[in-house]
Order: sequence, then structure tokens, then C-alpha cells
Amino acid sequence: MVVNRDEKRALAFGREIIGRVSRTFAIGIAVLPGDLGKAVLTGYLLCRIADTIEDDGSATATRRQELLARFLECFSDEEKARTFATEVADIEADPAYLDLMRGTELVFTLLHSLPKKSAEIVEKWTRELTCGMSEFVGRYPDGIRIQTMAEYRRYCYYVAGTVGHLLTDLWYCSSPLVKQRDYERLLENCEAFGEALQTINILKDIAWDIEHENAAYIPEELLRAKGSSHETILHGDWRVRNREALAALTQLAREDIHHSLDYINAIPKMAIQIRLFCLLPVLFAVATLREIELSTAMLQSGGGVKISRAEVRSLILAGSISTISNKTTRWLVSKTSRQRFKLGLAKP
Repeated sequence: MVVNRDEKRALAFGREIIGRVSRTFAIGIAVLPGDLGKAVLTGYLLCRIADTIEDDGSATATRRQELLARFLECFSDEEKARTFATEVADIEADPAYLDLMRGTELVFTLLHSLPKKSAEIVEKWTRELTCGMSEFVGRYPDGIRIQTMAEYRRYCYYVAGTVGHLLTDLWYCSSPLVKQRDYERLLENCEAFGEALQTINILKDIAWDIEHENAAYIPEELLRAKGSSHETILHGDWRVRNREALAALTQLAREDIHHSLDYINAIPKMAIQIRLFCLLPVLFAVATLREIELSTAMLQSGGGVKISRAEVRSLILAGSISTISNKTTRWLVSKTSRQRFKLGLAKP
């Protein structure tokens, strides 16, 4: 009975904190059923804990690598999971992320409450993500400064492609609707699914990442090709050239969105909840990319790009209606990429 109470408390914590650390994923997770929803929730929160450590630009690289290593030890040592919140008390982050870190023990309680296979999947891919983050923290001890497109792709694999694998393995493990042939098709595009969202997040948060996390993810080779650099990426005099330098990344994002649609369309139509979970963040990302391509706000100090709450609400409803149809899903993504989506637009 004590275990059941602990699990209920952990689940209540997870459901409350997810809405504070990621409203986008909170919407999607809410539609997933039972143990599958709990597994995705647990995986996201664990990855977010690692990400919060990586993003603390005030901590030394040595300290962050040490904490990432201790975080990994929590998977095999319940006592270390219980005391981890004390270990990371010096990390600086937004209040919601700090509250998540304080609840690390509860997140590991959620992990241990999952079916064995689901827990193994979550652990496997969270470990891969965390090790990759540690690699880049060590590579750039004075703040991440991505140099080349090849390095950028490696970074995105670690922090987002791994999440695509985690989700795909959970779909196959947890849903009887996802067969072996479906799983094999999903594996073809699961990394692009995660990496598309990551690239768009990087593009919209260029200024935030530099000013708050001392991190520059735009490959410097793209900036230097236009005569700029990480040092001048937020300088007004270079704004036009810096905007031009982003073209390669916006094109990459569009290609990955295309593969993301192939990913969604490979999910069996009867797996409506899984399809909706995947479609909603893609719709939000496509709308955000549309705004990025019209803006320079992300290249200005304190700036960033967001879509309106009204459009978010419209996309949630439209996505819910169109999920079962591959044709309508593609139409909705195409329409959203061209103009701000409002309810009442006529379908073809």
C-alpha cells in the first residue's frame, strides 16, 4: 500500500510539472492511454532533468559532467535517486525546471512503476541522450559553440533523435496496433521526427540560448559564409546577413518536417491517440517555422518567436479532427506552413 501511495504521489507530481516545463508536450501526453502515457511522461521528464543540467551556463563544464554522471547512477541506485535533488541544488534554471529537479526521486518512482520493457526503453534512450549531452559539455567547456553542420546533426541526434527512438520503441512495445512492419517503417524517420522539432526550437530561441545559457547552436560555418560569427550573431549591423545564414537550417527543418509526416502517416490509423500525440507538436513547429521565416526577432537581444494562443487552440482542434486521415493531415500541415491557421478555413 505504501508503494501505491508513492506511485500516486509521483504520478500527480509528473502530471502537474509537465504543464509547467512543456505545455506543448503536456497537451500530447494527456491524450495517451494508461501505461503508455505514463511511460512517455516519465521519459520526457527524465530527459528534461538532463537537459536542465546541460543548459546551466553558470556551472562549470566539469560540474555539469559530474552531475550528468550522477544522474545516470540514479537508474541503478535508488538511494542516489533519493538524494539527487540535494546534489543539484547549485544548478540555476527557471523555477519550473528547479521544481522538476527537486522532484527527481518522484520521477524515478514513476520509472520503477512502469512495465519492465517500457522502463528499459526509457532508461536506454535517456542514457544515450545524457551521454551525448555530456560529450558536448566537455567539448565546449566555456559554452557550446557548434562549428559545422555535421557537428550540428550529431548534437541534434543526441538531444532529439534519441527521443524519436524512445517514442517509437514505446509505440511498438505498448500498442498492439503497431505491428513489426509498422515499427520498421517508423524507424526510417523517427530521428527526423525528433530533430525537426529541435531545429525549430533552436531557430526560435537563438537570442535566449546565447543570453541565458551561453550556448550558440547555429553552426559557425554558416555564419562565416556570410561574413558573420557567433560573436556578431545578435548585432544589429549583421542582422540581414545573419538572417541569410539561417537558410540552411530552415531548409533542413522543412526536410525533416516532410520526413516527420511520413513518420506520422506510418502509424496505423486506428492508433489515433499516438497519431495525435505526434501530429500536434509538428503542427506547432510548422507554424513556428513559418513565423521564423518572416521574422528577425530571434536575432535581436531579448527576442524570440512564438505563435499565438488562438492559433494553438485552432491547431489542436483541427489536428484532432484530421488525425485519422493521411491526406487531411498533410493538407493541414501544408496550410499551416503558408498562413496562420484559423478555424473555419475550407478544406479542399
